[in-house]
Amino acid sequence: MASVNLLEAKNVALGYGEREVVRFSLALRAGEWVSLIGPNGAGKSTILHGLAGLLPLRAGEVYLAGEPLSRLTPRERARRVALMRQSPGTSYPFTAFEIVLQGRYPHGPSPQDEEMALKALERVGALHLAARPFPSLSGGERQKVWLARIIAQQTPLLLLDEPASHLDPAVSHEIYRLLRELCAEGKAVLCVLHDLVYASLMSNRVILLKKGRFLASGPPEEVLRPELLEELFEAPFLLLKHPLNGKPLPLPSVGL
Repeated sequence: MASVNLLEAKNVALGYGEREVVRFSLALRAGEWVSLIGPNGAGKSTILHGLAGLLPLRAGEVYLAGEPLSRLTPRERARRVALMRQSPGTSYPFTAFEIVLQGRYPHGPSPQDEEMALKALERVGALHLAARPFPSLSGGERQKVWLARIIAQQTPLLLLDEPASHLDPAVSHEIYRLLRELCAEGKAVLCVLHDLVYASLMSNRVILLKKGRFLASGPPEEVLRPELLEELFEAPFLLLKHPLNGKPLPLPSVGL
């Protein structure tokens, strides 16, 4: 697969009010999964919001498939990047099908919109939920519906904020498997994660974010080391290896 930069962020600064929260540069290629790891308040969600165009840039520029983010209309931007927020709210007065259909807005209206929304629900195993009110769904069901929405949106770049937070292992595994499939199809994923094991297993590259700056960036084997994780989280870690694939499995070294 050709290495195509679907995202380039050059010396980008983001913040709120007078306060600068993060400053960074980043490139993301087609087919690549990059996990963003850091303590609460480090600026991870701020980065996603800035790259999605939901937060104005204080400095630098973001390029989506070579086009400056600042020159794109909201609809053009939504054809290039999709954002899956952490724990979607429960108060949306729509059915699951209507939530997914909204993902077609950047491309529609089109006669194919309803069919593509249904196919997206089917792909995530949630077609049976189509007529259910979104607020009535469980946490895992809502996450699947929101994943179907960004699949229906058909963007080359996916920004994900803890896509499997608070979910049981079976649902988490299914969501991560689907996301890896999307990477294999050529999409790029930037994913905020607190689960260090999944970050190791899923990622081509891991970025450690501390106080708004990149502490380290590279393959999981190079970055998920106890000394770096201890510097990042200010807590002790030990490192095991996965018995099947040898991937690093960092665990907090906490005595009870």
